[in-house]
Amino acid sequence: MKIIIIGKGNVAVNLQHAFQVVRIDSEMVSSREGLETIRQDADVYIYAVKDTALAQVVSQVHVPARALHLHTSGTMPITVFGDDKPHAGILYPFQTFSKTHILEDFSRVPLFIEGKDIDDVAAIFTLAQSLSSLIYEANQHDRERLHVAGVMVNNFSNAMFHMAQQMLRETHIPFQALLPIIDQTAAKVHSLSPYDAQTGPARRGDRNVIKHHEDLITDPRVRDIYRLISEYILTNYGTSE
Repeated sequence: MKIIIIGKGNVAVNLQHAFQVVRIDSEMVSSREGLETIRQDADVYIYAVKDTALAQVVSQVHVPARALHLHTSGTMPITVFGDDKPHAGILYPFQTFSKTHILEDFSRVPLFIEGKDIDDVAAIFTLAQSLSSLIYEANQHDRERLHVAGVMVNNFSNAMFHMAQQMLRETHIPFQALLPIIDQTAAKVHSLSPYDAQTGPARRGDRNVIKHHEDLITDPRVRDIYRLISEYILTNYGTSE
């Protein structure tokens, strides 16, 4: 099997490494350079590019109709592949990726797939099986909501880490002191639901502590975020006034 990965960003680099680990022949090409001359003999073309560029990049690739075309987006529809690409679908790896921190074990990355027809689904499933043991069929409706959930648990939590780091810059306490509680918080939801794992002043309904914390936060944007999330927790556990 020969795979062409179009794109050289975080997802593309990690995907190519994953294929190398399982000894599947893959090659990365830039989405910005001469796609009209892309090699014609690949079995699979994977588009790992920004959502805003996907349709344009797809339209520039002209290869034999037998090839399978896949994009890696959690939000873009399968209809981005037109009639000139009869075999197409989605291979959405649900993980955070970085070119500077290559993921060594791809086998535990959930892969969400969709195909134009049942034969395409079967082909995508077989390809996905070579990379991971966690494979799910997911339509556009489900993938969009999964992507929102992913932003919440990954991007938003990372933003929270940054806010906490900024808060500690007013002290002599290093950010590393927060790592054990970060690790324990993540570990708990492997055995408890997030609802049952919740602790803290808002969970207890302790508005005095919440108000004191708000007074300590000098950045008005962070103060608003603290207040909104505290109110969410207070309401969620029936401790709001």
